[in-house]
Amino acid sequence: MSELLPDQPAPRVTQATGAPSPRALAGLDALVVVLPHAAATAAWRGVPDGDRLRRQLLALGPGEHVLRSRLADAAGTAVVLAEAPADTGAFARLKFAGSVVAALMEGHPRRVGVLCAGHARDAAPALAQSVLLAIGAAAFRLPEYRRKASKAQRVAEVRLLGLAAKLDCRRALVEIEALNLVRWLTALPPNRLTVGAYREVIATLAEHHDWSMRFLDQAALRRLGAGAFLAVARGSETADAGIVHLSWRPRGRGRPDVALVGKGIVFDTGGTNLKPFRAMLDMHQDMAGSAVALATLLAITRLKLPVAVDCWLAITENRIGPQAYKPRDVVSAADGTTIEVIHTDAEGRMALADTLVLACREQPGLVLDFATLTGQCVNALTERYSGVFSNRPALADLLTTAGRASGERVWSFPMDEDFDEDLKSTAADVVQCSTENEGDHILAARFLQRFVPAQTAWAHVDLASAARKKGLGQVPGGPTGFGVRLALNLLVDQGEGLPAATRATGRARHE
Repeated sequence: MSELLPDQPAPRVTQATGAPSPRALAGLDALVVVLPHAAATAAWRGVPDGDRLRRQLLALGPGEHVLRSRLADAAGTAVVLAEAPADTGAFARLKFAGSVVAALMEGHPRRVGVLCAGHARDAAPALAQSVLLAIGAAAFRLPEYRRKASKAQRVAEVRLLGLAAKLDCRRALVEIEALNLVRWLTALPPNRLTVGAYREVIATLAEHHDWSMRFLDQAALRRLGAGAFLAVARGSETADAGIVHLSWRPRGRGRPDVALVGKGIVFDTGGTNLKPFRAMLDMHQDMAGSAVALATLLAITRLKLPVAVDCWLAITENRIGPQAYKPRDVVSAADGTTIEVIHTDAEGRMALADTLVLACREQPGLVLDFATLTGQCVNALTERYSGVFSNRPALADLLTTAGRASGERVWSFPMDEDFDEDLKSTAADVVQCSTENEGDHILAARFLQRFVPAQTAWAHVDLASAARKKGLGQVPGGPTGFGVRLALNLLVDQGEGLPAATRATGRARHE
């Protein structure tokens, strides 16, 4: 595999049902104990050294909710113990798991036990899987280039204890792998993950997972009339930008059930409308949408889901140079729509416009695009939520449900036609963005919708949550991998509702 891909396998999971025996506890470096909220005395009976640990938990100071201690066994096994939150929602559960695992990882354990004691039969599995997801995120090391790299031990094994029956952890382990792939790619420095290097990474994954791959280079895109994408690519010194098309077809599947589209701007200077210092500092992360689309394809493949998938990745830089596109340029997209450029830092919607046109020509049942598209979405939601927009209100509702169920929370914004009044141009069919900044996340979605046929169900995810310094849910600070679990929940757990949610409900204005 490519040196730009992570080589950190998810921990091996073993399971022992029933009350934890000395044999099940043997060899552990640390034990995580999760008790019910305001646990009754009976809940402690299944906890090793339960009476002593209970007294220690009750003695914690104000604001402390995680106990660090040791068992009274010969090995003095480390213990991290806490009561689950009263809020039983997925996000609260993942955030709780993240805080418990943060305490666990201070000891750099290699073999970890997870004991959910005293819970109702249907509550324990979700808590155990949340802790497993948190361990998978916290134990993963992002790229580092120090002369003396971290020597912290990898968590090699997670032993699930005390459950009534063994869990199928396959999906959790695949989600760990997929989220960490997004986090890794998003964290790579821009001189490492160049356009060419990113393409090589994708080709390596395609070969390994038996995806078909074609690369539409700039010559091919010129023949297709993809002037919006090419306008963004013009400022780059190297002419290696292009659109990657990946396909995965389970046996007997033809037309794509879903097209995953991702914005892959590997570095964004803002172009002619140059960004200031702080705004440009983390612009190597502007390719997070493409990483989410790619990792979602990986997860679908790993899980062998009966879903035919196309994945379209718009990969380029947005640089400053003598050939860079300029405000008031007029360019033509692949569907013939003419676009008047207003601000060169609104490049994501330009690159996605042509990518959406090409993706829709394959007649997918559903198009999902992911992009770190607008600062306005962050201003509206902070980095805790991401925004969703759709040409099917029922699909937006289903995405909101998927967000609650997965713990990757999203908020659905309005998509009324009168927003288009702010996108009128006197020189072209549409302006790229408004000269004002009000509601730019909504206007960007309205702009993108123009490039999706009315008969095609489409949703746009504006990834305000792509990175968060303080972490999000179970994921520590930095790139979050947000979007993969949302997409999987939509396609798998909400799958029965998708046919109705994606059905055309009327004639859209732009076809």
